[in-house]
Amino acid sequence: MSPAPRKPRPRSYDAAKVRAAVTAQLGHVRDAAAGLDAAQLALPTRCGGRTVRELLGHIATGVDLVARLIGEPAPPAREITAAEWATRAANPIAATTSTATTATETTTAAAALLAAAADRFAALAAATPPDRLLATPAGAMRLDDFLVTRCVELAVRTGDLATALGSEIPYDRQALANATRLLADALAAKAPGGSVEVRIPPFAVVQCVAGPRHTRGTPPNVVETDPLTWLRLATGRTDWTSALGAGSVTASGERADISAQLPLFA
Repeated sequence: MSPAPRKPRPRSYDAAKVRAAVTAQLGHVRDAAAGLDAAQLALPTRCGGRTVRELLGHIATGVDLVARLIGEPAPPAREITAAEWATRAANPIAATTSTATTATETTTAAAALLAAAADRFAALAAATPPDRLLATPAGAMRLDDFLVTRCVELAVRTGDLATALGSEIPYDRQALANATRLLADALAAKAPGGSVEVRIPPFAVVQCVAGPRHTRGTPPNVVETDPLTWLRLATGRTDWTSALGAGSVTASGERADISAQLPLFA
């Protein structure tokens, strides 16, 4: 009988680096939004029927939620970690931001919403202790953990925006690293075990899926992909079969098919 899977230890993040990553990625989104004309703002996206204008507003409210939650009373105790956030709801990005989304997404200039969100984030996030508890819609979380979830949302929505506009938008390296690691840890939390090693160089390596645990030498079941493909797989922007066919995922070993665990959310 295989031993019971061990629960992965929560990963720690440098709060200052995560704050800087959120600021940098939001800056890339603001740069992409600058100068968009009415036709571009009206383009459809793959995000629940939103237009580009509405998606930009959604991104702004997702970051602005940090300031709003800091302004509310702290909950009595932490309930979830960053990795657990990604497995708590069918779509934690939508669950986290829906309560902050208002009609201003369509009536206020997207650039103004992004700028205001950036200003409030800069003013409050840096002045708040990283262990401050926030009453997020997914559960009570530490500020430093919640900021990592903002990296996930920004990275995912950057890809959605780039696809809608048909253009390239840069990814801040630290924001992409944080998003990759959190979603890798979420996979390990969703499918605990040690029979499959998932490699996402240069940012993350995790073991998952119940079964015989590998201890040394070359693992018998290995999945490897790049960070952007991993974000797309984890969030349903692409599927396992398509990624394998395109060569952006390699999988070796009889247990290496992790399609049953994907997407983590859509």
